[in-house]
Amino acid sequence: MNVTDLSFYSLIDEIAHLEVDELYRRIRENFAAVNPVTARNMAVFFNKFGYWGKLEPEKGIYEEIELKATALRSHLSDYLWVYERLCDYRSKKTFYAVLSNWYRYDFACTAKAKEYLFDDYFDLDLVKCSRDEVVVDLGAYTGDTTLSYIRNYGEECYKRIYCYEITPSVFAVLKNTLARYRDIEYRLKGVSDECGAMKLQLSCGGNSANVLSLVGEETVETTTLDADISEPVSLIKADIEGYELKALRGAARHIVNDHPKLLISVYHSNDDIWEIPKTIHAFSSDYRFYLRFKGSCIYPTEITLFAL
Repeated sequence: MNVTDLSFYSLIDEIAHLEVDELYRRIRENFAAVNPVTARNMAVFFNKFGYWGKLEPEKGIYEEIELKATALRSHLSDYLWVYERLCDYRSKKTFYAVLSNWYRYDFACTAKAKEYLFDDYFDLDLVKCSRDEVVVDLGAYTGDTTLSYIRNYGEECYKRIYCYEITPSVFAVLKNTLARYRDIEYRLKGVSDECGAMKLQLSCGGNSANVLSLVGEETVETTTLDADISEPVSLIKADIEGYELKALRGAARHIVNDHPKLLISVYHSNDDIWEIPKTIHAFSSDYRFYLRFKGSCIYPTEITLFAL
């Protein structure tokens, strides 16, 4: 037991003794105490991306806070489950910082937990790679993650890399960015839990936040990793704007049979941070879990679950 453990269990106990309405009231009070400029910037951010609900105080709209209160109160046992399976102190400190930020607008804890040493996805203390890696990059965007992989492990440290991207204009940039590298397979496809087709919905947050949707102008083919890749895979990275859970469900065979390293974004909804690790555990109970984040200290994003 350490101070972070004590703080986490105290937070869980405090929330457990509150009804949802009282929890909502307290979060509202904590938000009201935030610097007005910071509070406005947070509202703009939430409304721009839309993952967590609307926040428009000037109109009396506090959906984001309502959803946070419900998520915190409804899933205490799930948060405990995740916390007690995190395998290092840094992970537990990060998890506590996220929940404390949601409840208290605690920016100090997130600042202390933020990752500065390693690139996104490639904590070299955790992720070990070899020349035989078959890497799957879901949400390859312009090739930034694949380039980061090569910078961290070297041009010879993979057998093949599969890059998936849903936006045609970005896909062209991706291929150009990685043109000089060998053995890269490009897939202009969305990855989900079933094969079919969906629409491309453009985001006001930029092309990196474009999503699959039922509405939109361009049609995007969707597939599952189990259907689309026949060879064993050894590493899957996923940052696909809320489709991470579906992509994992569509990769169940690979997860069970190949036990790939899983580097998964868990911040695109209020439930990802517990639902994704519990889903992975249900597929294969011998995964070990770690958590890191590199996003804003004001609202923690760029949170990565490492399942190894």
